[in-house]
Amino acid sequence: MSWGTELWDQFDNLEKHTQWGIDILEKYIKFVKERTEIELSYAKQLRNLSKKYQPKKNSKEEEEYRYTACKAFLSTLNEMNDYAGQHEVISENMTSQITVELTRYVQDLKQERKSHFHEGRKAQQHIETCWKQLESSKRRFERDCKEADRAQQYFEKMDADINVTKADVEKARQQAQTRHQMAEDSKADYSLILQKFNQEQREYYYTHIPTIFQKIQEMEERRIVRVGESMKTYAEVDRQVIPIIGKCLDEIVKAAKSIDQKNDSQLVIEAYKSGFEPPGDIEFEDYTQPMKRTVSDNSLSNSRGEGKPELKFGGKSKGKLWPFIKKNKSPKQQKEPLSHRFNEFMTSKPKIHCFRSLKRGGAAPEDFSNLPPEQRRKKLQQKVDELNKDIQKEMDQRDAITKMKDVYLKNPQMGDPASLDHKLTEVSQNIEKLRLEAQKFEAWLAEVEGRLPARSDQARRQSGMYDTQSPATVNNCAQDRESSPDGSYTEEQSQESEVKVLATDFDDEFDDEEPLPAIGTCKALYTFEGQNEGTISVVEGETLYVIEEDKGDGWTRIRRSEDEEGYVPTSYVEVYLDKNAKGAKTYI
Repeated sequence: MSWGTELWDQFDNLEKHTQWGIDILEKYIKFVKERTEIELSYAKQLRNLSKKYQPKKNSKEEEEYRYTACKAFLSTLNEMNDYAGQHEVISENMTSQITVELTRYVQDLKQERKSHFHEGRKAQQHIETCWKQLESSKRRFERDCKEADRAQQYFEKMDADINVTKADVEKARQQAQTRHQMAEDSKADYSLILQKFNQEQREYYYTHIPTIFQKIQEMEERRIVRVGESMKTYAEVDRQVIPIIGKCLDEIVKAAKSIDQKNDSQLVIEAYKSGFEPPGDIEFEDYTQPMKRTVSDNSLSNSRGEGKPELKFGGKSKGKLWPFIKKNKSPKQQKEPLSHRFNEFMTSKPKIHCFRSLKRGGAAPEDFSNLPPEQRRKKLQQKVDELNKDIQKEMDQRDAITKMKDVYLKNPQMGDPASLDHKLTEVSQNIEKLRLEAQKFEAWLAEVEGRLPARSDQARRQSGMYDTQSPATVNNCAQDRESSPDGSYTEEQSQESEVKVLATDFDDEFDDEEPLPAIGTCKALYTFEGQNEGTISVVEGETLYVIEEDKGDGWTRIRRSEDEEGYVPTSYVEVYLDKNAKGAKTYI
């Protein structure tokens, strides 16, 4: 099967066909180029998608990614980023291995095709020239034969005419011979040219054209093979990244399998655990018997009104007030001088926004006392760790400066050692500041964890180590309200809580006040460590005196001795009121 023998007369069609083959090749190149653009665009969109859902640094979203489900999602985003990279690899390989190579090959193919068809046209032109020569010699031979035949007829006519002279006859005879000789010469020339043309024609159709067409056929077959190889490369480029893409998908599956619902549930506990105990049972109050409450003359609260305060479970109670933060709804009464003095003291102090206002955007206290105990402990521990890291960083910087100073001392030409003194002093001051700050937070942390006892009032007044460094801390929400065992916070309905007055301060100012009379006894059901101001520690099974019963806030005021009294949670004690005592009521 050869184009030279089978298609010897299809020169023009072969020229069109080979041009069509080049057009097909260029179309395939354009297809691959558009595929690479799609891959790049797809990779870019994948990267943008992955970046869009990445957690922002130093934001709340970053904290959420400690959960295993969020970690798995983050791993998926990272794997999709690598997945996008593989599509970029596809684009790069297709461009270098197919588009660039085929574009160069098309240029060479066009040049080769042009050369082959130029040779073919040259051979055509040569055979056409030979054909023209043959036709010319043939027409000359024909013309000479006709001229010789006419000259012969004219000679015969002259020879037959008796009126023609002998000289004219001889002239006609010589003319006929000359024409006859010319015809013979033309015949010989025509015969020679015909033989030459036939030879050229055989060489053209059996040698030149088959050779040229064979080269064109080989060129076209190479083009077809190259297209096939490019298509195979096109598939292989995709196939090469499949294992890596498969790894990306395997990592996504692995990340999905790493999701631990129990771990996430534990993280929720760690994130939101307050450390409080659930509220105790509410005692039954029998309204079938008339009850009268007598407000103690030395009570720090005003009258609570006729109705019972509304209670809310598991959250904030607007009617529940903590010790020394009694809400005064009624006008000042002359019969309660201590409460009167307390209210005057409260009006002379600036009011500090409480936890409710902090939630609305107010500045949080430095010691995180606006948080529940467990969350406060975590925040303080985090702050201590950050300060220790900063201290270590400053110490490393100090060591580096010290080493540089030693180098300057040994080699003065490298620098002036005195130029580093200022920087060294500054770093040392920073270390000292950070250490003091760390000690402050460690003390708060120790207090929260129970490693250190709660600071007494006298210690607060005499301690200038922490309070003087942050005066705003003393009057923050941590001092405004304390946490109770039942997990609720004390708040003013006006969304502001007033500065807590320490029990010992009032003891110093009103030492001449008579102690409250006992209205009954109580037995401690559980051990209670009264570390907060105004509370008192009790041991399980201990019997104490009741000097002020629970008025709806969950606290009962008791006394151990004349100098030792305070509040304990009502749910921690079993109260036995004296029926004859003033203001006492009988528990059924």
